[in-house]
Amino acid sequence: MKTEILTFDQNGTLASIIDVIARVLLSTLFLLAGSNKISAYEGTAGWMEAMGVPGGLLPLVIFAEIGGALALILGFQTRLVALGLAVFSIASALVFHNNIADQAEFLNFFKNLSMAGGFLVLSINGAKKFSLDAQFNK
Repeated sequence: MKTEILTFDQNGTLASIIDVIARVLLSTLFLLAGSNKISAYEGTAGWMEAMGVPGGLLPLVIFAEIGGALALILGFQTRLVALGLAVFSIASALVFHNNIADQAEFLNFFKNLSMAGGFLVLSINGAKKFSLDAQFNK
């Protein structure tokens, strides 16, 4: 006999509402980070170069963060975008937050890995009915 503590229809309204909330929560950090990079463009490019990453990649980083976040919020190409942001989060952890002897970097490293985990789950499950993906697949 199989028992579950919390049960609800995976394709029902409650699951779809939770899905939207989760996509917004996962995206918020990337919207803020991308916006901050725009407002501190020169400083961010210099920091990237100091970390061994060409500053010329900054527009791509901003696009990935803001574009990816907006795509997830809208539920557009959710599986692909979530997979891309998972890879981005892991790469960012390894390149920019690898000094785990520093408490702040330690937390940022594992925050990025945790975000990647959420994105990987989203890449498997996709977005539910309150998404552009669901509208296009009707």
